[in-house]
Amino acid sequence: MAHYKEIADVNLWGTIRVTKAFLPLIRRAKGRVVNIASMFGRIGIAGQSAYCISNYGMEAFSDCLRYEQRRWGVKVSIIEPGNVVAAADILTRDHIESTARRLWDETDEIVQEDYGKAYFDRQTISMKTFCGSSSKDIAPVINAITDALTSRYPYCRYEPVDTYWWIRLHVLNYLPTPIADWLYNN
Repeated sequence: MAHYKEIADVNLWGTIRVTKAFLPLIRRAKGRVVNIASMFGRIGIAGQSAYCISNYGMEAFSDCLRYEQRRWGVKVSIIEPGNVVAAADILTRDHIESTARRLWDETDEIVQEDYGKAYFDRQTISMKTFCGSSSKDIAPVINAITDALTSRYPYCRYEPVDTYWWIRLHVLNYLPTPIADWLYNN
């Protein structure tokens, strides 16, 4: 549970606290709020529930904020980057390894028995592969942020993701759940 709290404190509650603190000034200036979430705020991924939960929350907060602040002319946009961990230098293989060890050590024994070390190790390798397949170009994210801040009519959502993730995001979001689940698992 500590891992979930740690991720939510940074990715969700920290953003909400800062936004709420500056919101009176933003309203008076008819300003903008541009929140950075993730494509994983719209689709889940095995082994990343804490991260996904915090981003789903960011999506909900941003959507509600957009509806609530519209009457003051405040525009709210969400940036949903794809896999840019290499470009942003967010995660390294060493960080993944140390986090994985810490999470395994902190996991209840009954959960360790249910999943097994082999499954956990496969998830760790999967995360390393995810990082290794990351885009090294942060420009699409910077361009989305720039547009959200400067455009006369900014989008509500920006999806700076590569083609694979764009298709996956939309397929998993719009297909009936049983079909999307089958595709995800096959």
